Amino acid sequence: QLQFVESGGGLVEPGGSLRLSCQASGDTLDYYAVGWFRQAPGKEREAVSCLSNSGGRINAHSVEGRFTISRDNVKNTVYLQMNSLEPEDTAVYYCAAADDRSRDGSALFKLFDMSGAEYWGQGTQVTVSS
Repeated sequence: QLQFVESGGGLVEPGGSLRLSCQASGDTLDYYAVGWFRQAPGKEREAVSCLSNSGGRINAHSVEGRFTISRDNVKNTVYLQMNSLEPEDTAVYYCAAADDRSRDGSALFKLFDMSGAEYWGQGTQVTVSS
């Protein structure tokens, strides 16, 4: 069973950058679409950015041009590079995955709307404040 451990969160000033990492174990990420999600206090969890095992990706409009998801299947790790951070980006960030063995493209969309998210990490706090 796939398991995740996120790291890289912290306190950063507006305009700053952070890079989140999500180390997977228990299975190879080759078979999965992977993604980052976030939940701010008092708000519902929302998708940030998702990446299929064939390179397709979906980003939330709020992070387009600022955040970049990537994956290293050799290291079994998913990354989220976050630039130009804003106070509104403050949240707990989670990584998740959906089985993508069918390679029909559906896993990416099912992961982004969370209906297909099967495995979740415990989250890492990101706080953007001066």
